[in-house]
Amino acid sequence: MRAAADWKNRPAAARWFWRPLSAFAITRLGIALVALLSAPLVVDSNVPPYHIRPDNTLLDVFGSRWDTGFYLSIATEGYRYEGVSLPSVAFFPLLPVFIRAVALATGDPLVAGLIVTNLALLAAVTILYRLVEEERGAATANRAVWYLLIFPTSFFGSAIYSESLFLLGAVGSLYAARKHAWGIAALVGLLTGLTRFTGVIAAALLAVEWWTQRRRSGATTAPPPLSGLAAPVAVLIGTAIYLAYLQLAFGDALAFARASAAWARLPRSPFETIGDLLQAPPDGWGAAILAGRLPLDNWIDLLASLTFLGLGGALLFQRRWSEGVFVVLGTLIPLSSGLLMSQRRYVWVLFPVFILLARWGERPWLDRAITALGLMGLGLFTVLFANWYWVG
Repeated sequence: MRAAADWKNRPAAARWFWRPLSAFAITRLGIALVALLSAPLVVDSNVPPYHIRPDNTLLDVFGSRWDTGFYLSIATEGYRYEGVSLPSVAFFPLLPVFIRAVALATGDPLVAGLIVTNLALLAAVTILYRLVEEERGAATANRAVWYLLIFPTSFFGSAIYSESLFLLGAVGSLYAARKHAWGIAALVGLLTGLTRFTGVIAAALLAVEWWTQRRRSGATTAPPPLSGLAAPVAVLIGTAIYLAYLQLAFGDALAFARASAAWARLPRSPFETIGDLLQAPPDGWGAAILAGRLPLDNWIDLLASLTFLGLGGALLFQRRWSEGVFVVLGTLIPLSSGLLMSQRRYVWVLFPVFILLARWGERPWLDRAITALGLMGLGLFTVLFANWYWVG
């Protein structure tokens, strides 16, 4: 009888694995199907496309669009800085390193890249589920994972982009910190600092989490050790390792920042950037709207930024300090680069927002609204991305 009861309880005990796996499989299969069907149907993109794998639509869509080419070229040829119009040193090294390692087994860097990013995304949502379930229960954890995976730009987590690795590092380091495994948090944090420049916000996440745990410690809860502060420092060390490499290889530790200028990314106040967008068109707003002359991409990115800033503020209001700081900084730093471009992609990795929405999603009408809007946006942006339109 006891053996039968143990067997019966196994599915519930393993739901932290199969529930995020199910959501991952459903959304990734849906994205793949949309990409597979839309690529041959929409052929009038204004961008001259290149194709790394024209023999396989899915590999081509998720492995040869926009920034994917940079990560693959770094993995196979190394970094380039001088003498090129778009220096690849703007891209941090962790994803190319993993691609190169996995390519030793696959023999194909593109396939290796897709394996790395999709496994990282699956691991990230599994850890996110555990993080939320232990604090808020299974229903909220289900919604948090679902909302993250149906966000309109979540397909970037399955393409050869660094989003999924950063997401895994940020979620993983916070989960380790919450489990008082500060050594693991430090190791994961160091790797997170190697994923992208905005990886430094994971340092703020871990530092504020340490401070919060310290404040809330009492008779029944031990304070985090002073050595726990090594975790946020490790994130900065990870970033410093890349800067040291740039200094040794190119004589310029800030080569990544200078290279970003090739994409017109220069430090600038977000107020100025937003102010430029809000300037009235010469023929007035009404005429511009009716004629379809508004820069819709910028407006979508601005809406994404303002939405996540507002939700980050809600987290701070609720005294979810580490999560709120992470979201606010993760929105403001890219917004201070002089461009609104790609904001909808950058904000997707700010996972505490999806935990907050999952708590609010207990209301059936809101849950249905988030699901409907998310799926519509994800379908639309996947079609556009598959056909070389810029969506982030």
